[in-house]
Amino acid sequence: MTTIIAVSVIASFLIAAAIGPALIRYLKKMHFGQKILSYVPEHAGKQNTPTMGGFMFIISITIVTIAVNLVMGGVSIQSFTVLVLSLCYGVIGFIDDSTKIRKAENEGLTSGQKFALQLVLAVIFLSVLHMGGYLMPSLYIPFAGVSLDIPWLIYVVIAAFIMVGCNNAVNLTDGLDGLAAGVTLPVAVYFIVIGAISGNLPVVVFASALAGGLAAFLIFNFNPAKVFMGDTGSLFLGGAVAGLAFACDQPLILVLVGLIYVIETLSDILQVAYYKATKKPVLDENGNPVRDAKGNIKMQGKRIFKKAPIHHHFQLCGWGEKKIVLVFAGITVLMCILAYFGVAPRYL
Repeated sequence: MTTIIAVSVIASFLIAAAIGPALIRYLKKMHFGQKILSYVPEHAGKQNTPTMGGFMFIISITIVTIAVNLVMGGVSIQSFTVLVLSLCYGVIGFIDDSTKIRKAENEGLTSGQKFALQLVLAVIFLSVLHMGGYLMPSLYIPFAGVSLDIPWLIYVVIAAFIMVGCNNAVNLTDGLDGLAAGVTLPVAVYFIVIGAISGNLPVVVFASALAGGLAAFLIFNFNPAKVFMGDTGSLFLGGAVAGLAFACDQPLILVLVGLIYVIETLSDILQVAYYKATKKPVLDENGNPVRDAKGNIKMQGKRIFKKAPIHHHFQLCGWGEKKIVLVFAGITVLMCILAYFGVAPRYL
């Protein structure tokens, strides 16, 4: 087991690190640059930084996962389904990134299009694992040490929405240099440990390749970033994290190990909901409604945070990007340790 972990981590790290410089040069040559949203002026200096750098770890993880599985005697259903799920989510991200580049703006696929594709992929993934006998319709409750049996159709609905939510949460977290990769690295290590103590080799291999690839990517993505992972990388990571959780039969553990993902998402939801709930017409000095160029009345609401998702709030509070990434990653490490004690009795 130790050898498998070491080989997978080191091989994935070396492959991703070797690919990095050439990939960045190619992305620059093709003018695949990130377009910065107008309402994030603090990131204006990052305009046209190469994006879609997620291919760096996607390639290394794919190569290592397949190669190590073949050496062990064949690609397992668990490794194959988690890898394919991640790759398919990565394809959605690639389409989104490509659309943004083609339109020269930061708007790709619509939220509805993304959601539909993510939901279909989640249902297929869950069904394959279930038919292979690797996933039962029950939810294990960390710390309580009990599992709740649920009818399959209800389980699929709940599980699919958990997967789609996780996928979009990781995507939302990718808003600062090194943030998504820095937070996901300890999550990958958590699944290495859980895979090891449970004897789940397919999970160990994929999680180890994930950890190695992310460690190499951070060399190029940590502030100041030379490349961004893009939606190609962040949606792949979302699929990887969600896939590993279900491959370990631990979907609820995502609340703990993915606490930062949850907080980032909730901060965005709360900000939008509160803004809409408090929205009122903008009035001029005479108390008359102000209208825009099209004649529509301008509306203004209140905000809970200075800017959402919450990493932008801390930026506007004076925190540097490195500090935010290190604090968020540190919180994730602590939550992963807590999660370990919540599920370890199941295997020990």
